[in-house]
Amino acid sequence: MHSILAPGEATLRSKGALHTAREIAQQPALWEKIAADIAGSRSALRAFLEKAYADVDNIILTGAGTSAYIGLSLCGSFFRQTNIITRAVATTDLVAHPHDYFHANRAPLVISFARSGNSPESCAALELADSISARCYHLVITCNEDGSLANWQSTNPVYTLLLPPEAHDKSLAMTSSYTGMLLAGALLLRLHDPALMQEQVSLLSAYGQHILNRYIPLMQSIAAKDFSRAVFLGHGAFFGTATEAHLKLQELTDGKVICKSDTFLGFRHGPKAVIDTSTLVVYIFSHSGYVLNYEKDLVASMKQGNKALMEIGIMGGHLSMPPLDAGIELYKTPLLTDEDLLSVCSILPGQMLAFYKSMALGLQPDNPSANGAITRVVEGVSIYPLPA
Repeated sequence: MHSILAPGEATLRSKGALHTAREIAQQPALWEKIAADIAGSRSALRAFLEKAYADVDNIILTGAGTSAYIGLSLCGSFFRQTNIITRAVATTDLVAHPHDYFHANRAPLVISFARSGNSPESCAALELADSISARCYHLVITCNEDGSLANWQSTNPVYTLLLPPEAHDKSLAMTSSYTGMLLAGALLLRLHDPALMQEQVSLLSAYGQHILNRYIPLMQSIAAKDFSRAVFLGHGAFFGTATEAHLKLQELTDGKVICKSDTFLGFRHGPKAVIDTSTLVVYIFSHSGYVLNYEKDLVASMKQGNKALMEIGIMGGHLSMPPLDAGIELYKTPLLTDEDLLSVCSILPGQMLAFYKSMALGLQPDNPSANGAITRVVEGVSIYPLPA
């Protein structure tokens, strides 16, 4: 059995990698803890959401950076389950163009995701929602009890869901906090059946542990290859996974690997031109046979034009994976096929790849940005008053 913590605490600390390694490794156990906490708050959460769903006409899933990508994985599920128009909109967009998303005749439910809750845009976006909208409901999901967002006050209804302390990552790049908040958001749609919710999270945790136990040697070998570009492709909930995976690799390599994310169908309309012999391509395949038809067509089309250095696939082991250079099976049996939940564990290979590539380049995964170009909490952003 292999573990990302195998080199030992002293070695990982000397390489500036201990926090990131711990935060990747702890995720399957953390998911079960988050599910237990949410089960304990189930009645209050259901009451808040039922009131909100009855009163709002749109849902906005928001956050900044990695936190914004959570909404990309969840917006389809929220729309299908609530029948309320749902959008994933970053706080950075809400603050810059608030009237594109808030209206005096509209009532949104704004679900905010934030690791620290101290990004300048976090509270500013919610204040704009309150000042522009007819009425508003706020559900805050955060990892930091001392953050500005966790302690934010509004004249409109607010529910704050605080994740366990270990979800508040110490490393620069978000790992546990991302999957923890993503899972919490997905579980909001499963509060009606606590027994099924617990069963699904137990399976999800087992899938995560399977990935960590089995695929670390593969991720190490891929990270050792000489690539300077990487492309991550996914549809639906897995587009959020692809987007987060691209950012994780780019962050942890301090921009030495330039990354891109797209959908399989979208990639064929021009972006495919980035492929060359220095490019790693990672396919995150759908578990829907209908969608998979389009995705396999894209893989077949990759034989035309420039060849990539390596093509990797991530999918359920019960499905037939196209012939690729490497494959990662999320699980063997089709017991859990809800893609919003599977997006929680499907990011693990991307996290592992980013971690090992960072070390292969001689960087420190806990703080890979040697010149401070990126920081754990964004700095230097001013919030300006909205013109009358």
